Parts: sequence; C-alpha cells; structure tokens
Amino acid sequence: MKNKQVTFQDWGLIDYKDAWDKQEALFAGTVKLKTELRNRHLAVPAGETEEENVLTPNYLIFCEHPHVYTLGKSGKPEHLLLDEAGLKEKNATYYPINRGGDITYHGPGQLVAYPILDLDNFFTDIHLYLRTLEEAVINTLAEYGITAGRYPGYTGVWIDADNERARKICAMGVRCSRWVTMHGLSFNVNSELDYFNNIVPCGIDDKDVTSIKRELGREVDLNEVKQILKHHISVQFGMEIIG
Repeated sequence: MKNKQVTFQDWGLIDYKDAWDKQEALFAGTVKLKTELRNRHLAVPAGETEEENVLTPNYLIFCEHPHVYTLGKSGKPEHLLLDEAGLKEKNATYYPINRGGDITYHGPGQLVAYPILDLDNFFTDIHLYLRTLEEAVINTLAEYGITAGRYPGYTGVWIDADNERARKICAMGVRCSRWVTMHGLSFNVNSELDYFNNIVPCGIDDKDVTSIKRELGREVDLNEVKQILKHHISVQFGMEIIG
C-alpha cells in the first residue's frame, strides 16, 4: 500500500542550519521506519501475512532563510567569490552540504521547498522526481503570466531558455537515500538578486538569474505563491496535502 498523504509545514524564516537539522531528523526517521518495515516483512514466514499495515510518512516543508550560500557535493569551493570578511560584510553564512548540485544562494524573499518524500509512495525515478518539481514551478509561474521551461542539460526552471537571454528563476538540488528525498528547490520570488553576484550560481558563469519580482516589475505576495506552488506540487505528484 502507498501513502499519498503529505504533511505540510511552513517553517517561516529559519536559520539554514536549524532547518537542515530538522530536515535530517525527519529524513532519518523515515529511512529508519522504512528499514524496520523491510526487515519485519523479510522476517514473516512464507505463506503468512503481516497483521499491521504501517506506512512511511511524507512531508512538504516551505521556508525562507537569512542570507546563506550552500555548496553541493559536486560543487567547487572557488565558486564562492567571497572570503570570510566578505561573508560578514554581506551578513551571510556559508555551508558545504550533502545535496547534489553546485553552489546556490538562499535569502529572504526566496521560497524554499523541502519535500521529504518516500518515493516508493509515488514513483522510484529521481529524474522524473526533478522534472515533476520543475513542472510544478513552471505551472506556478504560468499563473503570473510568466512563460518558463527547462534549459537542456541543466536542472531547474528557466525563462527564455531557448535563446541567449536565458535566465534561471528556480534552482534545485536534492539528496535521495533508500528512495527517501530531502533538500529540494529554491524559487526566486522577491529575492535580492545582487547576492547572486557573489557566486558562480550552480556553476554556470554565463547565464543570468531572475525572480518573479524582476520579471513583473513588482513585488508579489509570497504567501500567495506558496499556496499556488503547494497546489501544483500536489497535482503533479497526485498527493493529498494535509495542513
């Protein structure tokens, strides 16, 4: 049996390390339960069935972070263009972390989504998982009259991806173990884009970064974007979001 229910939590503005620790706890709890259920299933004698039906949980976390740069496992430290003094001047922190991808920026006005899902409840295909998240963002942008898509060879969501004006509006980097996911996406809504000038974002040095605010020429309601994105994630994954 698959659990299509997903518990939604909005952590608001939260320190990156605090959010990482909370993610790790939820992730580890799901992996632990999944391992226990597998071992219990293997211990059932042939021809007998298990009496209880325990399902692994799923979570969808939304939040914002104070200014922070994070470097994925495949990233290059030199893609951070600030030293310790520069980070302090920008009131920013820096963390090498255990997701895929290169370096990125998080800050106020950016919507960060952390799906902690057991993909056995949905589909066991990490590439499809990323494409499904991208589609949810693309559909969210469409509701603001912004046409977005994918840039061949790169993960994330782009605008004008088919020409020299290509610019990235949503970055992605995930970790997956035993088909349980963590980390996720960062969606530039009202982000301070100047902070991207201090890195080689996602290791790409010849493409621009944008936001909904920049594309529309005005700020948008972040809570409204949260509701729209949450809806499109639920539709794309066929999930029932609780909370």
